[in-house]
Amino acid sequence: MSNNLNLKLRIWRQDGPDAPGAFLDIEADDISRDASFLEMLDTVNERLLGDDIEPVNFPHDCREGICGTCGVVINGQAHGPEKATATCQLHMRKFRDGDEITIEPWRARSFPVIKDLVVDRSPLDRIIEAGGYITAPTGSAPDANDIPVPKDVAEASMDAAACIGCGACVAACPNSAAQLFTAAKLAHLNVLPQGQPERWKRTEAMVETMEEYFGTCTNHGECHEACPKEISLDFIAFMNRDYIKAKIKNRSLASQAR
Repeated sequence: MSNNLNLKLRIWRQDGPDAPGAFLDIEADDISRDASFLEMLDTVNERLLGDDIEPVNFPHDCREGICGTCGVVINGQAHGPEKATATCQLHMRKFRDGDEITIEPWRARSFPVIKDLVVDRSPLDRIIEAGGYITAPTGSAPDANDIPVPKDVAEASMDAAACIGCGACVAACPNSAAQLFTAAKLAHLNVLPQGQPERWKRTEAMVETMEEYFGTCTNHGECHEACPKEISLDFIAFMNRDYIKAKIKNRSLASQAR
């Protein structure tokens, strides 16, 4: 069996958010099965340049599944066919010789296309910005166990902090909701002792910023299925509970301040 693949690609091309877009059909021959998906796109772009065709713009950075930059929709699936895998970690051995592969950007109103496969995901940054900071005493370095954190709490925080902010949850959701992303970014602070002073203010601000840009969660669960880090849906329940508490507590604090 040859170690190389001959593929037919349908790649979305679009000059900007207000420009019309269309699929470009490309023959991608002699692609190594050991290449990553992004390396395959690099090879295609080199060939396009050789034919005096503008290369395809696609998002990428670390190429190690850490930064969350690389997300595209592959054959209708965010990040492609391999579960718990970012686009940059997907390898061409997951495809067969002669396959037709359709490659599109994240499809969400809140993620306008910048060019080709690159989208503007800054609304996710607005949610993080709304969360503000945590209060942590400064000065001399505290003892390692000065603030005891139970093991289950530390593990829950780390599970939430695994979110790389790629936006696959939004792209996969029929409602373009960002509850899984927001819930993860909230939980990794809200469960820790260091995150308690701003917990209720942070929760209200982040959830309501999210609602300005994204759709409503209706529990389809597609977000979890598309997430390359398999963030649990339980964090959404945790966020919803904290939001209800935040509205009550923040209203009470506002009344006391009058």
